[in-house]
Amino acid sequence: MPVKHCKNSCFAAHLPILLLVAAFSAEASDARASQCVSITDDMDRLRCYDAAYERAAVADDLPAYEERLRAEERDQHDWFAITPHKPTYILPATYNFNSNYDAYGEFGEFFIDEELKFQVSLKTQLWPGMIGDSSLWFAYTQQSYLQLYADSDASAPFRETNYQPELFWSIPTNFEFFGLRGRTVNLGLNHQSNGQSDPLSRSWNRITGELVFEGNRTLYSLKTWVRVDDPENDNNPNIEDYMGRVELGWVYKGENHVFDAWFKNNLSSTNRSSFEINWAFPLAQHLRGYLQFFTGYGENMIDMENNNTRIGVGIALTDWL
Repeated sequence: MPVKHCKNSCFAAHLPILLLVAAFSAEASDARASQCVSITDDMDRLRCYDAAYERAAVADDLPAYEERLRAEERDQHDWFAITPHKPTYILPATYNFNSNYDAYGEFGEFFIDEELKFQVSLKTQLWPGMIGDSSLWFAYTQQSYLQLYADSDASAPFRETNYQPELFWSIPTNFEFFGLRGRTVNLGLNHQSNGQSDPLSRSWNRITGELVFEGNRTLYSLKTWVRVDDPENDNNPNIEDYMGRVELGWVYKGENHVFDAWFKNNLSSTNRSSFEINWAFPLAQHLRGYLQFFTGYGENMIDMENNNTRIGVGIALTDWL
């Protein structure tokens, strides 16, 4: 059975990725701050430093999403500057209340419901000003599940890792919709796979479309997609029934806390869906805790057909806003 086996050495091999993300975050903040020196207006210069080090904006607060867009706009002059995409976090303690390891065959008996989960997500701007104010981005997200606490007599593998590179065209907008401001349209090509061989292989390719709306401290996202795989070479023909066809997102940024929630549905008579909510909260200077709750289908690719519920706690290196 083609399961990737390793113990602490395998985790150590992935640990530098998380450390690099932390280092990139710090270097990116310093780089953005260096660009603030030349700003002559005192308030604009102070806002620049606030955004660079992810502090709350002063005086007339800018909307949270506007702060992120301005930070990304300052980076557009640095070719291939690496910035956060989705949240990057590590959850040393997670518990799955409704696990199902049948897909792993005989190896499934060694797996336990407590495991480590982490996500790394970065992006870089490939072509600023591609057409007008729009830009072309490349992003990469990796999510892994490690059986770190399994019986020491058994091999403790990375039970599942999902790799998600994507290329998307980000188009600024400015329109009002029920009191919200439409800010961005994202059109993209998205690949997601778990890097396994049959029978554990899971993969799909999509064309995605997303609308992003902004409130004062909130962000709303409406995203949908169309699968573009070759039906004759499709080993996951029903993946949309579990991974969904539409996603609704909500993000709220308080003074020191960030909450986000995500709902997916397959838009079919089976009505399979998922719900995830996250809370990033302060622990110490430059260190934030992270609490995550997930329930439903499609948390990851290997578990997509299992209706599971998971809770996890750890630390966040970056978040949405």
